[in-house]
Amino acid sequence: MNQKSYQRVFPTTLIILVAFFSTLMFVNPSPLIAATGKAKAAPMTRTSAVDYAELQIKQLQSSLNITAEQEPLWKDLAVLMRENAKDTDALRKQRAENRTGLNAVERMKFHSQVSESQLNQLKKFIPVFEAFYNSLSDDQKKNADEIFSTGKYRKTKRK
Repeated sequence: MNQKSYQRVFPTTLIILVAFFSTLMFVNPSPLIAATGKAKAAPMTRTSAVDYAELQIKQLQSSLNITAEQEPLWKDLAVLMRENAKDTDALRKQRAENRTGLNAVERMKFHSQVSESQLNQLKKFIPVFEAFYNSLSDDQKKNADEIFSTGKYRKTKRK
């Protein structure tokens, strides 16, 4: 085929393919819809900050293999994580209760309040975490660094 043939065939083929796949999407967007006739959304559940903090505490504790000497510093950190999570849940509850009654300025003020709360939580968290981090072995620190940069947990070897 020469170049002029490609110039005619390619756009036509592209249009046909787009039309075909578009039709498939509109006719049967989901096998679940086709089977039941109704679209079923998965139920959304919002994890509370307290539940999330508990999960993080367990995962960190398991991944870092905290020693008996590190346990008091770890407990201080876990207590602070739980306190911060309770504060976060209180703000979420306040937001849910006031969601519809706020005007634009009040919303901005509330977002400012949330940001200030998060900043205060970090200011409390950093010194406690730093003390705990400084007690870790080099392997534990390497693991903690990986967790906090990637979110991936792995087990540290006990010495």
